[in-house]
Amino acid sequence: MDTSESTTDNGTAAQGDGQDGAGAKGRGWRRWAMDTRPLRRPAYRRLWSSTIVTAVGSQLTAVAVPKQIYDITGSSAWVGYASLAGLLPLALFGLWGGAIADSMDRRTLLLLTNSGLAVTSVLFWVQAAIGLDSVFVLMVLLALQQAFFGLNSPARNASIARLVPADELPAANALSSTVMQTGLVAGPLLAGVLIPVIGLSELYLIDAMALCVTVWAVVRLPALPPLTAAAKNRAGWQSIAEGFRYLSLHKVLLLSFLADIIAMVLGMPRALFPQLAARTYASYGEGLALGLLFAAIPVGAVLGGLVSGTFSRARRHGLMVIAAVIAWGVAVTGLGLTTNLWVAVAFLAAAGVADMVSMVFRGAILLSAATDEMRGRMQGVFTVVVAGGPRLADVLHGTVGSAVGVRTAIAGGGLLVVLATLGLALATPALREYRI
Repeated sequence: MDTSESTTDNGTAAQGDGQDGAGAKGRGWRRWAMDTRPLRRPAYRRLWSSTIVTAVGSQLTAVAVPKQIYDITGSSAWVGYASLAGLLPLALFGLWGGAIADSMDRRTLLLLTNSGLAVTSVLFWVQAAIGLDSVFVLMVLLALQQAFFGLNSPARNASIARLVPADELPAANALSSTVMQTGLVAGPLLAGVLIPVIGLSELYLIDAMALCVTVWAVVRLPALPPLTAAAKNRAGWQSIAEGFRYLSLHKVLLLSFLADIIAMVLGMPRALFPQLAARTYASYGEGLALGLLFAAIPVGAVLGGLVSGTFSRARRHGLMVIAAVIAWGVAVTGLGLTTNLWVAVAFLAAAGVADMVSMVFRGAILLSAATDEMRGRMQGVFTVVVAGGPRLADVLHGTVGSAVGVRTAIAGGGLLVVLATLGLALATPALREYRI
């Protein structure tokens, strides 16, 4: 009897050990794979799924606009200047949109702004379809598009913290970023294939149709009104000023924004992609080269997202941001030093992995460090930094590239990113020591 019980106990223990071992292996694999827990939340899943189609459509427009401008002018500098036309409305409406997102139902704001983006895409289609070939009209439409984007993005990003628990925020950011980056891959590649077949105008129309999917998905979200009565009806400049005061008192938020400004302004060479495709890599086919250059960074970001389980549970968020920005600078420097398209694509893909890591942890720092009544305004600043930095880079790289050469401008920018980030990390311990 005692022996039997002992055998049973030992057998059960052995079986349990075996299960634990298998479970440990499973957990080990899951730690590498993307963390999909937020997709169990129906509201977040709707918000996330709405980006799948529109992420591709928006990138068709993102490729079509610089391509159309370069075709009209034959100048990379004009590509940069046109991008600058969207910066002021992006900055103004991004900050104001953050204040609005803190004072009204965020779902309502998403419905209005996504509808405005769809109308703008239709206008892009009309000007291309009638062969207007006006850089001025393209700049005006780009400014209008960026105004709607500035109003939309803070509400969209600030809503995530209301849809998932705090411990799933890095995973939710990784999922959202991976979908967007997948669009950045598929969109440019699809544009490169479609431009010779259907022309530029239809790319704009496809984007408009995709935005209708977003509107439908947003309709199905729950209401997202302000959590406190005090937050309502205060979307003026005083509210924006309160956001900046809040930011000044939270040093880690300020430093995370500065790290991204360094990476994007000094090290984002996308304004030079049309010139690289038309001249440096013309032997590969201009359309193919252009699509690959625009898609390479998002390819790396998607790959990083697919294994985001390796870093989405990390606790030293500030250190992860610093390491990612340095890695970005190294990869961009490598891009400037090569004349082989496939090596260039590999460097850009590596930069995309680094960008994914940076996005995940900067977003997690923002959502965890800011209160809900301030998240809209912080996301407004975040939108201006994330979207505005590359536009300043377009002007900087387009101008410098035209003056000193494409490769020199790219390699020099990447090296400056590395040096500036190392200086920031050494001078400001608040960011590198921040952990959740």
